[in-house]
Amino acid sequence: MTAPLQDLAHYRLPAHWSPGAPRGQQVLWLLAGQPLLGSFLPGTPWRKALLRLFGARLGSGGRFKPHLRVKFPWRLQMGDHCWLGEEVWIDNLAPVRLGDRVCLSQGVYLCTGNHDFRSPQFSLRVQPIQIDADAWIAARAVLAPGTHVGAGAVVALAAAVKGTVAPGAVVAGNPARLVGHR
Repeated sequence: MTAPLQDLAHYRLPAHWSPGAPRGQQVLWLLAGQPLLGSFLPGTPWRKALLRLFGARLGSGGRFKPHLRVKFPWRLQMGDHCWLGEEVWIDNLAPVRLGDRVCLSQGVYLCTGNHDFRSPQFSLRVQPIQIDADAWIAARAVLAPGTHVGAGAVVALAAAVKGTVAPGAVVAGNPARLVGHR
C-alpha cells in the first residue's frame, strides 16, 4: 500500500504558531464577539468598539457592514476611513494591515493561512496580508497568504491574488493578471 499524500491523522499545529491571545480572550471572542460582529444588525460604531475591545487597532471613520467575520481581532490593524462590505471575511491567522481609505467590497476573503500540500502532515503555513492606502478590493476577490496590494491598486471582481500588486495597478482574473492602471 502506498503512503497517503496527506496524513491528516498526524496533523499538528506548528510549535512556532499561536493564536496570539490568552485562551479566555479567544473563548470570549468565539462565543460572544464573533457572533455579534457577524450579525445582521446594522451599524459601524458598535462593530468598531467591539473589535477594539478585543484588540483590533482601528483608525477613525469608515463603514462596517453586517455579516462581517474576523478570525482574530487582535491581529487586525486598519487606517482611517476603511470600508468593509457585507460578508467580508478576514481570516487572519497572521496579521492583516489595511492602510487609510481601503475598501473591501462584499464577500472579499483575506486568507493568511494555508496548508503545505507537499507535506504529508499537511503543515500549516501563515503569512501576513498588507493592503496599502486607497486600494479597492472588489466583491468576491480572494487574497492569498503573503499578498501585498500597493497604494491605489484595484483587485477586480472575483480575482484571486497571490504575491504583490504594484501601486496603482488594476488586476483581474484567476490567477490575477495586470489589466491596466488606475
